[in-house]
Amino acid sequence: MFDKLQNIEDRYNQLTEKLMDPEVINDSNKLRDYSKEQSDIQPIVEKFRQYKEIRQQIDEAKTMLEEESDEDVMEMAQEELNELEPQIEPLEQEMKLLLVPKDPNDDKNVIMEIRGAAGGEEAALFAGNLYRMYARYAEARNWKTEIIDAHESDMGGYKEIIFMITGKGAYSQMKYENGAHRVQRVPETESGGRIHTSTSTVAVLPEAEEVEVDIHEKDIRVDTFASSGPGGQSVNTTMSAVRLTHEPTGTVVSCQDEKSQIKNKEKAMKVLRARVYEKFQQEAQAEYDENRKSAVGTGDRSERIRTYNYPQNRVTDHRINLTINKLDQIMEGKLSEIIEALTIEEQTSKLDQVTE
Repeated sequence: MFDKLQNIEDRYNQLTEKLMDPEVINDSNKLRDYSKEQSDIQPIVEKFRQYKEIRQQIDEAKTMLEEESDEDVMEMAQEELNELEPQIEPLEQEMKLLLVPKDPNDDKNVIMEIRGAAGGEEAALFAGNLYRMYARYAEARNWKTEIIDAHESDMGGYKEIIFMITGKGAYSQMKYENGAHRVQRVPETESGGRIHTSTSTVAVLPEAEEVEVDIHEKDIRVDTFASSGPGGQSVNTTMSAVRLTHEPTGTVVSCQDEKSQIKNKEKAMKVLRARVYEKFQQEAQAEYDENRKSAVGTGDRSERIRTYNYPQNRVTDHRINLTINKLDQIMEGKLSEIIEALTIEEQTSKLDQVTE
């Protein structure tokens, strides 16, 4: 672990020199990349330097105890040791946690896609419940939620809803929602009072910047069409809806939420960029060693991650065997207990990599 820490400190010092280089200062891309890299490792370097300083003070105090004969000096050295030595273990634990590989997407905004899956109208209603839950969670964190595209069902749910959550660290918390969500309850459409099981799928994509994914205009086919669904009389009379097709990957995105074709295209481009970025990430992940995958799952949206049992007011996250009897609160957006447990589990599983 300490070799890794020393290598990181050496890299930090190299970056300090690079950031003073006129060639780097005049290159906005290099300046941005090096500044971000240094900012990312700065907390680790500061903690390591604090650790080394305390270690040095401990060594000096021990040397004083061995070489001095003056009782007052020896007493002072012993007091210093008693104060410094208990700080070592907590600092080592903090450094281990800081060395846990950070997801490079953690600070990003997210684009979320919720779709009703098995269960027809009831699955669509549950998709609407999930959207409301995430919107409430975002609101409590002063994050902004913006619908990009939505297809309502006959009873007011969503066959599909795509929306963006804007806020620092949004992806770091919302990424655990990737997967299939199962609901067990008596549907509004059921007259006999029987409990049904339905599912909705959630996809969480980090917003991709233009510099991160290379999408050329010539590779995108743009189609326009009249909007449909709720939105007033103008929706069916103007060709404001936009469909983008990224021909190299076959990725298709539609947006009709805005009355302006330009705004719809802007929103659709955000989703397109995120989906293409996710595709590249999945290809890279396929090459990743199976044994390195996080204990909280692969994030595949077909993987059943959670069950919401309404009759028993219970939510169970199957990845970490966590059961909470607060379904009513969770559906109001109080997801922190689940997300914190998933975060701890992921960090714990990654700690093994630090000491290898």
